[in-house]
Amino acid sequence: MKTRPTGVIPPMTTPFRKDGEIDFKLVAPQVDWLIGAGSHGMAAGGSTGEGHTLDHDEYRDLVAATVEAAKGRAPVIAGIIVDSTRDAIRRGRLVRDLDVAALQVTPVHYLFKPDEQAMVDHFRRMADETGMPIIIYNVVPWSYLSPALLTRIMNEVPLVVGVKQSAGDLKLFADLMMMAPDKLIYSAVDALMYPSYTLGAHGSIAAILSAAPHASIELWNVVKADNHVRALELHKKLLTLWNAIVSDNLPACTRYAQSLQGLPATFSRAPMPEASPAQQAAIRKALDGLGALGGSREAAE
Repeated sequence: MKTRPTGVIPPMTTPFRKDGEIDFKLVAPQVDWLIGAGSHGMAAGGSTGEGHTLDHDEYRDLVAATVEAAKGRAPVIAGIIVDSTRDAIRRGRLVRDLDVAALQVTPVHYLFKPDEQAMVDHFRRMADETGMPIIIYNVVPWSYLSPALLTRIMNEVPLVVGVKQSAGDLKLFADLMMMAPDKLIYSAVDALMYPSYTLGAHGSIAAILSAAPHASIELWNVVKADNHVRALELHKKLLTLWNAIVSDNLPACTRYAQSLQGLPATFSRAPMPEASPAQQAAIRKALDGLGALGGSREAAE
């Protein structure tokens, strides 16, 4: 890798208009806002960005716009959420000529689950045919990879450089940290960022970071400084926000949280519903508790 992305890496929301088309001119304001908050990188086209809804042209154009907006100030990770090795390779090749630090790739996860050897072969072919660093996005409940299988893939496929571990079971995260200490292990356990960091996570890529980047970056910094009194305080407030946004329309709730902090209002792609009035009220209250209303809005302008 040209760089080993570590620290707080928010997964961006994709700025869709009400008609479902991408408003590419709104990519740069979000990139600037995240970098201004202190983010160490950003991911485009992931699940928070509704990457599963993007066609090939949109996917490349979104990643290109993100890289252009970042201007080398922070690494960009490109998400890939597809259900075949062929399509995963095609998407990786689409962004191979861009200044992308790594691909963030979900296991194939449609109705049929590949066996372990097929999963190893999937990531090996991706690595061989794209030549790009790969981070496994371990998120799909019915195609969830064990720490042992993740470690096997990383050991057998050197270009698989890390894992974004997403599940509420912190023991699986701790096991993975012990089994693959030389790899990049990111936490996507949104409710438990604080203990993830204390276990030695190399960073985080999770929706909560995009909903509240200022507090999320402060949490990373205070854990590094061994200020656990402040870390626990931030953990409780971020957990309150997470409980307000976690739902089947998580990307919509995340973008609503962003809009309260100064980013232009955007929409999710149908059929995802927007944040309900009850969700909006809970999100606003949680952000107010974090002190994210007002000051963060000014930082975004």
